[in-house]
Amino acid sequence: MTDIETNIGRRIADLRRARDWPLDHLAEKSGVSRATLSRIERGDTSPTAVVLGQLARAFELSMADLFGFGAPLLDARIARDDQPVWQDPATGFRRRSVSPSASGFRGSVIEGELPAGQTISYSVPPLPDLEHHLVLLEGALVMTLGDERHELSPGDCLRFRLNAANAYHAPGPGSARYLLTVITP
Repeated sequence: MTDIETNIGRRIADLRRARDWPLDHLAEKSGVSRATLSRIERGDTSPTAVVLGQLARAFELSMADLFGFGAPLLDARIARDDQPVWQDPATGFRRRSVSPSASGFRGSVIEGELPAGQTISYSVPPLPDLEHHLVLLEGALVMTLGDERHELSPGDCLRFRLNAANAYHAPGPGSARYLLTVITP
């Protein structure tokens, strides 16, 4: 397990305990099995992006806040080596917290890299009305927001408020790499 995976497990356990929720309650609220939650909290397994989305929704947090680990106000400069990177064990999706969630800020910046042919789908947004600005840097990306489909090329920007099921798909031939700015309401 990497440090970030261990921190994710601790973060989930801390959020659950702060709410005084037993594992069974979080399992019911998130749709993630009690056994899987227990393994994630212990650091025995790394959650997928979809599972993290379900947990963010259960805790009523943005994904950035779920990854934020309750960070205090950070220095103005965040060196690349200090930007946490997480990889989805199911798809190979890599998420780098360029400007992590921190106290005193409503926005965060994420760099995502989705391998060719892979898709990540979220059935519901973690919080209603999250403002997103996605800039595709490399490759091709198909974004589905509810019933809308958007095909993005490098340099394209898609801005939206997240209020529906959504999916990211990299049709290939190479990975899709993008910057995503998320602003909480």
